[in-house]
Amino acid sequence: MEYSGNEEQGQDYLFKIVLIGDSAVGKSNLLARFARNQFFPNSKSTIGVEFQTKTMDIDGKEVKAQIWDTAGQERFKAVTSAYYRGAVGALLVYDVSRHQTFDSVGRWLQELHMHSDMNVVTILVGNKTDLKDAREVSTAEGKTLAEAQGLFFMETSALDSSNVAAAFQTVVEEIYHAVSRKVFLSQEQQKHEMPSLTNGKTVVLLGDTKDASGGTRGFWCCSS
Repeated sequence: MEYSGNEEQGQDYLFKIVLIGDSAVGKSNLLARFARNQFFPNSKSTIGVEFQTKTMDIDGKEVKAQIWDTAGQERFKAVTSAYYRGAVGALLVYDVSRHQTFDSVGRWLQELHMHSDMNVVTILVGNKTDLKDAREVSTAEGKTLAEAQGLFFMETSALDSSNVAAAFQTVVEEIYHAVSRKVFLSQEQQKHEMPSLTNGKTVVLLGDTKDASGGTRGFWCCSS
């Protein structure tokens, strides 16, 4: 994550967010729907590095989310550590119509934690809710797993846009609020310990703060 702060010019934020999960769960279409409001019914596996940048306004600040897609590497279980480097947010996606993609969630979480900060803001996303008759993973199963792992949870449909924007916004807002708390604490510390540096720039990295409180905008989250 990159953060730049300047009190005179305002503050700009750039957050790297990764999309992870088994092949063909709809990661690329979730990104296309969120970033460009597009959907490709016959899309093939992503080839090559792909990311989109979406600018959002949160509390009057310009926040840029740089969202990375796995570039098809997940087909070969070859997602590299470079893909995760610098990520402060993640959408872990499974297909509600294919239970085996849900069974892979634990492996993806292990890989995420292996290659990035343990406190990456993560939301578990059950995609393709439009396939009602083919559903193999219940909403209750998704909630239970999210609660056990301390994740946010939301079900989406890239096809009909259900909850797509809300899923990305949840992650971005949680990162922003965590960073904002650290900026405030850093500024307070500087006032007391380093008054001569209070007019300088502060670089803040997301550390051990992870806010897992939920209950807003209709999404569900763990209670821990």
